[in-house]
Amino acid sequence: MDRIALITGAAQGIGYACAEALAEDGCRVVLADIKDSVHDAAAKLGGTGYVCDMGDGAQIATLFDTVEAEIGPVSVLVNNAGIAIGSDFLEMSEADFRKVLDVNLVGVFLATQRAAKTMVAKGIEGAIVNMSSINAQVAIPAIAGYCASKGGVMQLTKVAALALAPHNIRVNAVGPGSIDTEMMAAVNADPAAFDRAMSRTPLKRPGTAREIGDVVAFLASSKASYVTGETVYVDGGRLGLNYTV
Repeated sequence: MDRIALITGAAQGIGYACAEALAEDGCRVVLADIKDSVHDAAAKLGGTGYVCDMGDGAQIATLFDTVEAEIGPVSVLVNNAGIAIGSDFLEMSEADFRKVLDVNLVGVFLATQRAAKTMVAKGIEGAIVNMSSINAQVAIPAIAGYCASKGGVMQLTKVAALALAPHNIRVNAVGPGSIDTEMMAAVNADPAAFDRAMSRTPLKRPGTAREIGDVVAFLASSKASYVTGETVYVDGGRLGLNYTV
């Protein structure tokens, strides 16, 4: 029986790359995204797409109910959906801060909890992979909500891993650095900004979405069967660098 893998924020970028890598590993992929284009993205991979706002708890519950009824129980969950809202720290509104946390952290908690309940009930030794960021550890003052949410994802990953270990459900996270996706488009378009980003990256290039997807697929596989509670940073060496040139 194929493993059913649900990937959120999967209409494009890192989420789509995760779905692609998992499909190649033999998973039956289910893609969720707030964008209608998720249906076309899923079709390319022979999977199924659902529209869902991962900042809305009721929609998350409906997503899992529908997937379980129409396809089956999820054994691999990739919590990739995320947003960033840039603002001067002193000017950022409460609403914007909460919006980021609702998608990036609360949504991850709710999806993880919901997936795990079914895994436990059905005896599924599943794998959950959360998308954190190097910004769980290094801060950028203009994206306070994003940094706070990703730090929370790192700690939530540890908590969930400990809570679910008795059920042989593994929970890990991936922390991307500078990855060549739509979120990095503004940096790529500005030579000075791009040079600054690469000055902080020892490998001197952005990563690709597929390089993140491959690590996610590894953590979801039996090859990582003794790995849980970890955040794997895929950042071209960024976190090991204590100066820029």
